Amino acid sequence: MKALVIEDDQDVANYLVKGLKESDFVVDHAADGKDGMMMAASEDYDIMIVDRMLPGMDGLSIIKTVRATGNQVPVLILSALGDVDDRVEGLRGGGDDYLTKPFSFTELLARIESLVRRNRQSAETETVLRVADLEMDLLARTVKRAGHNIDVQPREFRLLEYLMRNAGQVVTRTMLLEKVWDYHFDPQTNVIDVHISRLRAKIDKEFETPLLQTIRGAGYMLRETA
Repeated sequence: MKALVIEDDQDVANYLVKGLKESDFVVDHAADGKDGMMMAASEDYDIMIVDRMLPGMDGLSIIKTVRATGNQVPVLILSALGDVDDRVEGLRGGGDDYLTKPFSFTELLARIESLVRRNRQSAETETVLRVADLEMDLLARTVKRAGHNIDVQPREFRLLEYLMRNAGQVVTRTMLLEKVWDYHFDPQTNVIDVHISRLRAKIDKEFETPLLQTIRGAGYMLRETA
């Protein structure tokens, strides 16, 4: 999972970044509000941890700006302001949870996991997935690109669904084996390569902009290239 930490206190930031990395997060850090806002606007994150009082641009302004763009990334607000009115203002301003300083990292991690889990469960209720001009209707079990119907087999549909749910993120071969094939071991076959090749031929071959990318040494990613 990928986290953005916007925190100007270097000691707190180091504590957060170190703990999150040890918990298998990929972490970006911004030390002021303006840099944090730019990073939030240019990258996709699973969670944002935002200090309320920041130089350049305060935390609530960042959150309100992010929400105004339609981005529903879970946001955990960190603040030394712990009064009820402060908490209410933060939550009404678009935050999903509010944690006062000083805090326990164990509690912070539990809150992050809860927010990410809740957000993913909400995403899973979606009936239509979209990446650029590629559209998947989960109820009708149809796939279209630029309005053109694409015929995919059941396994290809499952593979594409997983890639679309994780669009913009690297999906490893192990993740595909576990989530698409229900394998919890490496079958030592080229099953993934074959299905990726077939899927790429169907969703990319006849279109100008390729969406299915091979990330050398890492896996695959579905995204709209510049």
